[in-house]
Amino acid sequence: MNSDIRRSSTLILVFTAALAATCSLGEGDATSTRRQLPSSIPRLDGTRTPDLSGVWQALNEANWDLEGHGARAAMALQPGIRDSSGVPKASMLVLGAVGGVPGSLGVVEGGAIPYRPEALARRNENAAHALERDPEVKCLLPGVPRATYLPYPFQVTQGPTKMMIVYGFSNAGRTIHFDEVNPPKVEEWMGYSVGRWQEDTLIVEVTHQNDQTWFDRAGNFHGAGMRVIERYTPLSRNHLWYEAAIEDATTFTAPWRIQMPLYRRIEDNAQVFEYRCVEMVEELVYGHLRKHQLVRRAEHDYGRLGGTLLVEITRGPSSIEDR
Repeated sequence: MNSDIRRSSTLILVFTAALAATCSLGEGDATSTRRQLPSSIPRLDGTRTPDLSGVWQALNEANWDLEGHGARAAMALQPGIRDSSGVPKASMLVLGAVGGVPGSLGVVEGGAIPYRPEALARRNENAAHALERDPEVKCLLPGVPRATYLPYPFQVTQGPTKMMIVYGFSNAGRTIHFDEVNPPKVEEWMGYSVGRWQEDTLIVEVTHQNDQTWFDRAGNFHGAGMRVIERYTPLSRNHLWYEAAIEDATTFTAPWRIQMPLYRRIEDNAQVFEYRCVEMVEELVYGHLRKHQLVRRAEHDYGRLGGTLLVEITRGPSSIEDR
């Protein structure tokens, strides 16, 4: 009995010491620890350039909200009577737990996005009207960096002078140029990407994005002059460390950064399926133009635990001209 207790005590002390050593690592130490696996990184044939080709996916809650947050009953809430956190708006009520927001530690370095006061007020207004304003709801192109952490896989195809990234959502895609290419004359949804290698890290500068995309479903947004510096660092054959530095002096008081791991899809025949959601939202976007409305009424019977919910739907033209 005493020997078992001594062995258990020894194991606890060893575990505690290892945990303390891990917790004492600074950001630089943790980063260098992540990056000590160069021998397993695939390389382009005949070169030392990492080959990032494959199907990748982020596994986190960033698309709900980049900042840390607790779980919420819905993406759109209204005040409750006793519940200070609010209750789902009528448009979200029918979804129940499916429409909830999972909690997250966040992916923003430092915890909070450094908004200017007037921009923060707009972000909060966006959050209150996320169902109407979020470009994702209408299947608009997600922009960068949001395309990276949407909850869908994306495929990288790499060559010596170009890299193509294809995202399933809304048929989005972009080309990263390693050679000399003239930038576009107008701003685009997915921007203009120029890449270079710094040892094993791919650095991509993304400019010429329009101001219509959001960072997430929580209303976080940017202006037209945003500049994004992405860093893709291979940790092993199946892991990348992704960072994106955001610069936009009209919206933020200082540059800020997000970071997260990306995972290779390693199942047989991994591929990106098209998520052609444009036609899926035709009724939402253009249904009010129909002479005879198709969607007028929704009735849901949840049984004893929920009762019956009836929703009447009326469509009409928008009174807002800028969205």
